[in-house]
Amino acid sequence: MTDSVHPNVLLVGCNTPTTRLLLEVLAARGIRGTVARDVKAAGDRIPQDRWDLVFVELETAGGGGLAVVEEAKRREPELPVVMISGEAAVPTVVRALRAGCGDFLTHPLKRRTVEELLDALLPNRAVPLAAAAAPDGRDPCRIVGRSPALLQALTLARKAAQTSLPIVILGESGTGKELVANLIHQGSRRAGGPYVRVNCAALSDSLLESELFGHERGAFTGAVIERKGRFELADGGTLLLDEVTETGLRLQAELLRVLDQQDFERVGGSKSLRVNVRVISTTNRDLPGLVHQGRFRADLYYRLAGMLVAVPPLRQRPEDIPLLTWYFVNEYAREVRRSITALDPDMMDLFQRYDWPGNVRQLRSAVRTALVLGSGDVLSLAGAPWLRAELEACLPVTATGRAEVGAAGRSGGTDAGPSLRLRDVERHTILKALRVTGSHQARAAKLLGITDRTLREKLRRYRQEGDADATGDRLWLKAPA
Repeated sequence: MTDSVHPNVLLVGCNTPTTRLLLEVLAARGIRGTVARDVKAAGDRIPQDRWDLVFVELETAGGGGLAVVEEAKRREPELPVVMISGEAAVPTVVRALRAGCGDFLTHPLKRRTVEELLDALLPNRAVPLAAAAAPDGRDPCRIVGRSPALLQALTLARKAAQTSLPIVILGESGTGKELVANLIHQGSRRAGGPYVRVNCAALSDSLLESELFGHERGAFTGAVIERKGRFELADGGTLLLDEVTETGLRLQAELLRVLDQQDFERVGGSKSLRVNVRVISTTNRDLPGLVHQGRFRADLYYRLAGMLVAVPPLRQRPEDIPLLTWYFVNEYAREVRRSITALDPDMMDLFQRYDWPGNVRQLRSAVRTALVLGSGDVLSLAGAPWLRAELEACLPVTATGRAEVGAAGRSGGTDAGPSLRLRDVERHTILKALRVTGSHQARAAKLLGITDRTLREKLRRYRQEGDADATGDRLWLKAPA
């Protein structure tokens, strides 16, 4: 397993006593500190790494610290930047705040002041990484977890990275397929080459064709200049076809030819262009099933799927939920300047019982919401009761028809009786989702993981069968206004 994530702090232009003090405090906390002596050095270092905090001396050698602040904020607006100066005149402080600094310190620095600032702005819990594209974990491609299912998928991905095989990464939306694709590229012999991505679901086939292969000037209305496609841009590297199953059959045939021969013509052109590209594809759909249904070309499937890597959904790796929760606390606590020292046991019990249809992406949103709306040093859902209600509405239903909400024993809704018939359990869950969302059918469908149309059909059937009259649930079965 990769080492834990360590915060990364940049010190720009600080004088010798200040640098010494900051490095001592950082080292005592196991935090990496990097020194840039002047503006030019800072300009070189800022884009090279992922930074969690920047200290900037206003009187930085080489042209002023405000330029460093502006560059850091341009690259990452949420990055906390602390200005240090020898004087605290009001105009100076105002200039620093306008540039984007959240804090202003004056010489000489006090150790206790620095420690309190670090408590508020930096991650405070070490989280083990299952994988990272960079050996020291600084790369944004960080995969958190230790569950056997996740580690098995990453082991397969690392083996695949050493080959030139095309790879298909399977997994539900929000599981981290793009992170795995990036990990494969960074671990391959093509790591020094370009890594180019294209979202096949975001474009129509005609636009996607131009995006992939480029076009000549005048090829179609609006093509006023020659444009290289993603295959050309990825020459010598890796091309990621995100959600490849969303391509049409005609474009699939063109893709097959390009993958077989590694040459193509731009749209509107006749010159053959040859490239050397490794293709990684992702999909959140049942690709073999689509092939069987004739909705995806079998020959293209065999060409793309030199190896299949399946990323497990979050519900199959519940032991990773506490680690991921702490990871997101580390990422976002600085936005609200909360120093989180513990996770509410009741909240974590709920998190581990919930199925997370949106997977890691949904968990990240829940943690961020709890951080923003809560208070104190314990992360809980006390400040977001509506979020708790939404999660509880979709918990598994027990033999008594009650949702399993953990040791606190809170009932998530009305007792639906002892029936275990699938139809009764389904109906109970649907009605509960409607109660939680105030009969908002679109939100209820999202909670249930079904389409609006499916939900409408089920409600129509319930009304026809008279269930609303029999149970007094007419309010929750009404059609939207």
